[in-house]
Amino acid sequence: MKPPFLFSAAVIILTTLSSWGFYAHKHINRTAVFTLPKAMAGFYEANINFIAAHAVDPDKKRYVDSLESPRHFLDADRYGKRPFMKLPVKWKEAVKKYTEDTIKKYGTLPWEIQAQYYWLVDAFKKHDTSAILKTSANLGHYIADAHVPLHLTRNFDGQLSGQTGIHALWESRLPELFSDKYNYYVGKANYIENPLNEAFKICRASFKCIDSVLLFEKIISKKYPADKKYELIKRNGKTARDFSKAYAKAYDASLKGMVERRMRSSILETGSFWYSAWVDAGQPDLNKLIAKPLSLGEKQKMRKEGTLYKAGKVLALTH
Repeated sequence: MKPPFLFSAAVIILTTLSSWGFYAHKHINRTAVFTLPKAMAGFYEANINFIAAHAVDPDKKRYVDSLESPRHFLDADRYGKRPFMKLPVKWKEAVKKYTEDTIKKYGTLPWEIQAQYYWLVDAFKKHDTSAILKTSANLGHYIADAHVPLHLTRNFDGQLSGQTGIHALWESRLPELFSDKYNYYVGKANYIENPLNEAFKICRASFKCIDSVLLFEKIISKKYPADKKYELIKRNGKTARDFSKAYAKAYDASLKGMVERRMRSSILETGSFWYSAWVDAGQPDLNKLIAKPLSLGEKQKMRKEGTLYKAGKVLALTH
């Protein structure tokens, strides 16, 4: 994620570490487990806490790996007003047309999704439990990032349009406040024929949302003076200045469910990429890889969580 505008040192700690926010990333990975077929469900449910907790690892990696940041975005508008008509899908063709340095500078998100996908296929083939879990968690993260419109533009935080701070507002503040009202039931995972094409499909859909993301916030902003637009909130025992709940609610309403739709799509796509990698690996028996079977109590919890998922709800997580 590209760093958002921040209001205080406390907010810096909380928001620069996250895209979609830690809260949403964990929800997306966790809920994606319930889209999987029975042959995969046992293994993923036995490791659901790991997959959810490590959904944010790629964001943490940015602070120790200088090559990580471009993997989280694609500045599509740097390729023109109709970028996907110009930007080749295949990596070699894109590099040949624009040079590798340029492609990396403007972001490599869809190609990172493809790379993670094939690493997951390889992990399944090798029956490498650790690699399956880590790569599944990472893949879910990048897929979720691709669903955020502001990850598809150089105006990633509204800094070019006088809307600095919109990044954290859209992907962190709104889910934090309103995601408990979202409907998360998206059915079962689907097989993906071409992972790279699917990654670009997700990016194109997010790119189409950018104008609305920026326009509606600008309209709402004109109606709110500074003393109504921001408020002091407490998060993790710290007080920080953030967008007010009233402002966030007005913005969320103007988006007409966009954040919910992108989050729902993130869940289904994550589950579908996991499922497709497993199929492409020959559908190995994952039950043999379960290191620690669920206890009776844990199985009951999973059944309850599965029932909640079918009702469109999710297990409450800490923000």
